[in-house]
Parts: sequence; structure tokens; C-alpha cells
Amino acid sequence: METLVIERSGIGGQAGSTERIDNYPGFAQGISGADLADQMREQAERFGVELLIAQTVASIDAGDEDGGVRTVVTESGDQYRAPAVLLTPGTRYRRLNVPGEDDFIGAGVHFCATCDGPFYRDMDTLVVGGGNSGIEEGLFLTRFASHVTVLEVGDRLRASQVLQDKAAAHPQMDIRLNTTVREFRGDGKLSSVLVEDVNTGQQDELHPAGVFVFIGLDPNTAFLADSVELDERGFIKTGTGMETNRHGVFAAGDVRAGSTKQVAAAVGEGAAALISIRGHMEQEIRNRGYAGD
Repeated sequence: METLVIERSGIGGQAGSTERIDNYPGFAQGISGADLADQMREQAERFGVELLIAQTVASIDAGDEDGGVRTVVTESGDQYRAPAVLLTPGTRYRRLNVPGEDDFIGAGVHFCATCDGPFYRDMDTLVVGGGNSGIEEGLFLTRFASHVTVLEVGDRLRASQVLQDKAAAHPQMDIRLNTTVREFRGDGKLSSVLVEDVNTGQQDELHPAGVFVFIGLDPNTAFLADSVELDERGFIKTGTGMETNRHGVFAAGDVRAGSTKQVAAAVGEGAAALISIRGHMEQEIRNRGYAGD
């Protein structure tokens, strides 16, 4: 099989931009997301995979219900045709959607600690979200910031126990549970954050130099429109063998409904989807005598 990977940004997705990954098998001491992504890219190229970088897919024609050729169209107007398509567009960071958020993005409000953390050397910072991403990025910020406060709207952190233990033991980190952001304030640049205790309703005004938001993920599936079936949150529904409701179109990784949003799980899903795709291709050859397009 000849394989083409179309990627709108850099290889590795969110994993590639993660500062450190400690739960991927085979790396006992952990590995940076960038290094892991580079190794995956090199391995794919060694097996002859063609990588098309900085190209955004605009739409997919899933073909008829019985099979045939699927057509992928990029924003530049180029078309790529194949008897099988694997959808792995991943997810993006969710916004808080509170007053002031849009006004201060890039001017005090950020979504990537590895990108913007160095700007806050020896300053106080705030992380919103107590899941794996929030704690990971908060720990990374301690390399630069003098102090990091993590806000979690629930009554406990949602991060793995390993990360929770690291955060609890770190002298530069504090955790505030049952706390949500109500407003970002400032004049051209962030100056304060209004937060509220969700149990008591008491509000406080905090004054961090920067805020980093990690409250979950939304799927990158707007381009799919009516191509495949999505759940109520926009994640791709799949059945047996990672196949969508359209024959010959498969999905894997964070974008798939019910996935665990872990790098190792995404890799495993990709392998499972490939087995199904191989079976699909063999059937296409038998049914249609497919010899390339």
C-alpha cells in the first residue's frame, strides 16, 4: 500500500507540542513530545510514507455506500484519491468563553506553556484546569515562573496520580479546587482575573502576569460536515474495526468518540485501524479489480 499523510501543521499533533511524555511505553525516563514526534516521522519515512505538511483538508467525498474511491480535497484545491481514508485530525484546546478572554489572547491569556511560558520568567502565573495537560504545563511553567497556581472547577484534580504527586510536592505550585474563572480584566493587557468559589459564590480578584488555559479538547471535525457520522460533541463515531458509518473511511486517536485521549492509545488505535484498512483494500481488489488511481 502507498500511504500519504496530510498534516496542516507539524507532525505529532498535541503530543508533539507537549513538553514531556512520561506514560509512553519504551521510554523509562520519559521523552519530550518533540523528540517522540521526530522519531515517529523518521520511522514512517523509512517505510516509504509520503508526508504532506502545511496542507489543510477542506472536505472529503466519502464515495458511495458500497465502496469505490474516496476523494480528499485541500484548501489549495488539490485532490487526492484512494480506496481508503483514515481520519486522525485530533483535537484543539477548549476556550473558557468568559468576558475578556478573546481580548487578552496573546496579551496575558495563552493555551501553550511551551510556546509562551518563557515570557513569564520570575512572574506569578495561573493555570486553569486540573487534568493531565493542566498539571503537565503547570510543572513546565515552574522552570520560568516564580509561582504557579492551578485552578480546578471540581473538588479534586483529574490528572494522573503521578502528576498529582509531582504538583503536590513542588514548592512553586498551589492548587485551588472548586474554583472557576468569571472574567479577565485589563486595559490592552491582562491585569487581573476574577475567580469564584463554585460552592460559596465568593469571588476573588487575582493578579497573575499570565494565564494558561487547559480545560479540555474539542475535535477538529468541522471540515467533515456530512461526510461521516459525529456524536453530539463533534467526535467521530466508529464501529467495528474503527470504521465510520461510511464504508472505507476509518478514524482513530483523540478525534474518535470514546477514545482515551492518550498517546499510547492513539497509536494502538491507528494500528487497529490499519488492520481493518488492509482487509478493506484486499476486498476492494477482489470486488473491483482496483489497481490504483
